[in-house]
Amino acid sequence: MSAVMQSIEVLENEPEVEEGVDPFVLHFKPVIKKMSDREFFEFCDLNEGWNFEVTSEGDLEIMLPAGAETGRSNAWLITALGVWAEADGTGVYFDSNTMIKLPNGAKRSPDMFWVKLERWEAIPKKERKKIPVLCPDFVVELRSWSDRLKRLKAKMQEYIDNGAQLGWLIDPRKKKVYVYRPGLPVEELDEPETLSGEPLLRGFVLPLAKLWQK
Repeated sequence: MSAVMQSIEVLENEPEVEEGVDPFVLHFKPVIKKMSDREFFEFCDLNEGWNFEVTSEGDLEIMLPAGAETGRSNAWLITALGVWAEADGTGVYFDSNTMIKLPNGAKRSPDMFWVKLERWEAIPKKERKKIPVLCPDFVVELRSWSDRLKRLKAKMQEYIDNGAQLGWLIDPRKKKVYVYRPGLPVEELDEPETLSGEPLLRGFVLPLAKLWQK
């Protein structure tokens, strides 16, 4: 049995496990050179259905599926952001199927993110079709049944270190939200009813009470 399948079996047998599991990691260095952006794009295309990310060191991470409950919550979140973004018009929003390359070389797929319109339009159209070098202005990670909180916190800090202006780590399991901003301590909120994106996202308020009910 593969390490990935063993991780799934552990979580299925222990549905209340607190910490989740780490992704399955493949180390390439020094035996194999680091995959180029094109090679990685083609690798993902050949292995459709799997969730991959790449660390800044070039290690390949294989994530477990999020599950239907998380998928439903994520769909609700992206809908809320999308309704606001379409009305606001100052930026573009993306879902978890979108992969980006951070300035430090890591390739990530946040659960949802938003980028100022002028920054998006500055990227050549050819690059937009694959994996652009881009750090979100606003980024959200939603903790799933298999995620380790420690790993998600590290990802959020990575976004901030690479230029993100606002980040929300939402943990439905503990009904907590961790708010990340550059140059400020992480703000931990217990079961907040709403989240405001001000001043970056003018007028965007996320009614989280509905998410806790889900």
